[in-house]
Amino acid sequence: MDNSRQALFRLHIAILLFGLSGLFGKLLPIDPGWIVLGRTLIGSAILLLVLTFKGEVRQMFVPRQWPVNMALGGILSIHWMTFFQAIQVSSVAIGLLAFSSFPVFVTLLEPVLFKERLRMLDVLTASGVVIGLFVIFPLSSFGSLLGEGVSGTVQGLAWGIFSAFLFAILSLANRNRIQKTDAMALTCLQNIGAVITTALIMPKAGVFTMLEYWPEFLTLGILCTTIPLMLFLSSLRYLKAQLVSLVTCLEPVYGIVLAALLLSEIPSVRTLAGGVVILGAITVGSLSKEKSQPC
Repeated sequence: MDNSRQALFRLHIAILLFGLSGLFGKLLPIDPGWIVLGRTLIGSAILLLVLTFKGEVRQMFVPRQWPVNMALGGILSIHWMTFFQAIQVSSVAIGLLAFSSFPVFVTLLEPVLFKERLRMLDVLTASGVVIGLFVIFPLSSFGSLLGEGVSGTVQGLAWGIFSAFLFAILSLANRNRIQKTDAMALTCLQNIGAVITTALIMPKAGVFTMLEYWPEFLTLGILCTTIPLMLFLSSLRYLKAQLVSLVTCLEPVYGIVLAALLLSEIPSVRTLAGGVVILGAITVGSLSKEKSQPC
């Protein structure tokens, strides 16, 4: 097996494990803040050990960069909290599909933050994602909310979309920072920042609740955070950005399949149809954008 095939295999495993992380929103019956604290605490500790072993800890502390990189961990923390909240109040499928709308916010924010021209392709991709969300919860259903209260689907979509918005901000913030700081060092700093942010937000008494679920936190921190990150980063060396974009779009698919197999959580036909529209729009948009960029 040549390097490119090995890299593609590692990338698929990484995206599969990232998709698996969503299931912990259902497996852990505790506040999402504690899930995030456990995930980032273990993840940052392991990343710090890896960087120490490789003799690359100094790469974390780029002058005038590392305080901002750590502060961005606050956005990462709230992004993950809202992501797990979306899954807890609805389903893994709803949470993952709502979160996958983040390219819409990237499309809208890029022209504002980087003075880039808004392309028609980006508008069409964003429109496709919005249409997919309305397939999951059509406009005709909004009238029933007044009499029945806000449904789990609506709450899940709302939390997931807010999580997507935060992730878009974080992604755009990292766009330039990744040129100045090693990717693993940057991730470690932001995980440390997320630990600090979450620890300040959550009440101290809940720490004892976390200890009851330490096997799950170890699995989430190691199997679904650190390992897929290293697999993902190692695969980038041998794969084109176009292929990486395509495989990354499979994260909701892997997550939904795993939820069906492990949690017996079968999404409705409407959710699946909306998911096809969302992922189709993102995939076509990502591939078309990559092809249009100069080599």
